[in-house]
Amino acid sequence: MIVKTTLRSILLVSMLHFGISHAFAETVVVVSAKSPAGALTADQVSDIFLGKSSALPGGGQAVPIDQADGPVRDDFYHKATGKTGAQVKAYWSKQIFSGKGQPPKEVGDSAAVKTLVASNPNMIGYIDKGALDSSVKQVLSLK
Repeated sequence: MIVKTTLRSILLVSMLHFGISHAFAETVVVVSAKSPAGALTADQVSDIFLGKSSALPGGGQAVPIDQADGPVRDDFYHKATGKTGAQVKAYWSKQIFSGKGQPPKEVGDSAAVKTLVASNPNMIGYIDKGALDSSVKQVLSLK
């Protein structure tokens, strides 16, 4: 009985810690440090990631890069588009089925997105703010 109570307590504390740390996480939208793009609005970012726009302000084709399913991706779509992960998947299923578009290329995590985006001034992605460095330029903060 003590073991079950202890395990439940550990699980509850872990869940609370994840929820609290995730609630204060900040996701930032980034482009290559070499990109001419400047600050973007959430609406502009939403349009790019939902395939409604294919251009970066300041010139250049916008090539959006998605992260794999997880808390950063969920946070990004919730704050930038107002959609849940399930709603985004449903949206892209409909777009693909109707021949209207393809979802952004998906890579692993913030480090993978940052590496890819840094290498191409047309790419745009989102990362956890803690991964931000001089190889990429922040164009939007999603708090």
